[in-house]
Amino acid sequence: MTPLAVQSVTWIKVPKPTFDLVGVVLYSLGLAGICAAIALALGIGLGVGFILRRRRVPARSVSDDCLHLLEARRV
Repeated sequence: MTPLAVQSVTWIKVPKPTFDLVGVVLYSLGLAGICAAIALALGIGLGVGFILRRRRVPARSVSDDCLHLLEARRV
């Protein structure tokens, strides 16, 4: 009879995984804060752009619109 190879088992202690709720909540709040800051910056930029564009256009008077309406009735 031939000798069988002796098998050895090596055990490695692995710590039990735990769910880090505080880390998940803090990460989510940080991500939401970054999104809010980006949205605020884009909103301010677009708002200032709209205001500046509106100020460059000459102001229209009410009489300009009334004349167009009167001309449309004549046709």
